[in-house]
Amino acid sequence: MKTNEATEAVQIPAGYVQDREGHLVPKDKVKQIDKDRDVLVKKIAKKARGISGELAALKAEVFEMVSEFIEKSASEYGAKVGGKKGNVTLFSYDGELKVQISRGVTQSFDERLQTAKVIIDECIHVWAKGANKNLQALMDHAFQVDKEGKVSVERILGLRRLKIDDPRWHEAMRAIADSIQINSSKTYFRVFEKVGDAEEYRRIPLDAASA
Repeated sequence: MKTNEATEAVQIPAGYVQDREGHLVPKDKVKQIDKDRDVLVKKIAKKARGISGELAALKAEVFEMVSEFIEKSASEYGAKVGGKKGNVTLFSYDGELKVQISRGVTQSFDERLQTAKVIIDECIHVWAKGANKNLQALMDHAFQVDKEGKVSVERILGLRRLKIDDPRWHEAMRAIADSIQINSSKTYFRVFEKVGDAEEYRRIPLDAASA
């Protein structure tokens, strides 16, 4: 039986640097432009890590402050709000600023989705009698997978909004409902400021791409 052993960090001898393939290269054999690029990238990465840490600290602080405020507001009515807080929007008194807390959920389906697909195919076979290919194409589109082999949650859940009075269809919709799995949930915060005199708000960018 093999045992897992901790991998020791590679010790780089004095006068050498390590390239992307893990090879040791004498420093005097490295071109100056490569050295300058290395310094630049590491300098930018250091600054980015610092800002990323500040944003993470800001996020934690914002959630804590908003959570405390929600509990304070609820206490005026003799209520206590516990657990994870849901979506909420807070405005400044003059309406010039607003803070949004949003909770996003990532969903997927387990093997019961395949059962639903089989039942739906049976329903279509009975309804269409082979005369209407558009209905089959519509359902196939709903179950179409992307490059990662995943189906669209929105398209699948959209089937449940169809009003079809058929016992087998209802069974398929129950299979879809039972197959829904919550993979993860993530909470975001966004800060907005009003644009001029219009009732329009502009998000204050907190990411490099939007700044």
